[in-house]
Amino acid sequence: MIEASGSEHLVAVAAKKKLSADFRKKGILIALFSGLCYGFYTAFMTLGMSKGIWADWYGANTAGLSAFTITFLLGALGAATTDTCSAVWALLIAVVRGKLGDFFRCLKTKPGLVMVVGALIGGPLASTAYVVGLMKAGSIVVPISALCPAVGAILARVWFKQELNARMMLGIFICFLASLMIAIPSLGGDAPDGMFVGICFGFFAALGWGFEGCVCGYGTSMIDSEVGITIRQVTSGLSNLIILVPIFGMMSGDVNTLGLVVQSFTDGASLIYFALAGLGAYGAFMFWYKGNSMCGAALGMSCNGTFSFWGPFCCWIILGVIFGLDGWSIPPIAWAAAVVMVIGIFTIALNPLDLLKKKEDM
Repeated sequence: MIEASGSEHLVAVAAKKKLSADFRKKGILIALFSGLCYGFYTAFMTLGMSKGIWADWYGANTAGLSAFTITFLLGALGAATTDTCSAVWALLIAVVRGKLGDFFRCLKTKPGLVMVVGALIGGPLASTAYVVGLMKAGSIVVPISALCPAVGAILARVWFKQELNARMMLGIFICFLASLMIAIPSLGGDAPDGMFVGICFGFFAALGWGFEGCVCGYGTSMIDSEVGITIRQVTSGLSNLIILVPIFGMMSGDVNTLGLVVQSFTDGASLIYFALAGLGAYGAFMFWYKGNSMCGAALGMSCNGTFSFWGPFCCWIILGVIFGLDGWSIPPIAWAAAVVMVIGIFTIALNPLDLLKKKEDM
């Protein structure tokens, strides 16, 4: 009886380990898929900002808009339009799935408030820092902001005691190196004025997005991921419209910001693409959060970091190949960076020595 009991205990432990491993692998696949969704979100948002009224705003008929307004207010408005469309998608899906009541109930709970705070930090605050960083320091801010997986992993280690060993840190560094490789083609030229200030804002953006990935991944481990992403998208959409866009509107001077907002949301030629971008954003953030909750913030955010490749790739397919727009081809270094990114993710996810042990066991 004792031997049988011991044998059953070993079988139960082995089964538990297998379930945990399968759960982690599923989380990795979900987090990887979030990067692909982010690529489609980027491509369709960019396409929307080249159609209809946006073509007039960015083209010859700028109606007297200043360079600052065209660059930053319109950029913020494009993001706000996409986030709002994403919030509508999230609410519609919640209605169809019968989870709208859960959405309102969770808003009153501690995990729901955690999601709101994460969305506020990662939405208008991090986005504003990113835009200011680009304005001051140029494209060097792109790879700096890609430090968000490392920031999230460190925060997860400090707050939630998640594992962060030397091998995983090496993998995070490799993923960051891949992001830098992709950004290299756009790093040429003289550095603009205010480089140091811009870099500081770039680090702040990485901190904000790292905070969001870490905290919201924790939040979705306690509430349904579909409910959590609805909270996130609604918070982000509203805060972008009532915080980010008005701030840039005031900075732009004598500009009818409300008129621009109305035109953006009533322009049928571009709104269809913003709707598709919003659906992509919904998938990107939902799978990001869900993946983080299943495989940990360090691995989940690193897998999501494949957007450094999927973004240019989807833009090339949709904008360059399908719609025939110039300037969206992918340089060879980006393909090489994709391989480096896979190596980085593999390094975080799996200890190579484990493979040798399995071969020896066979």
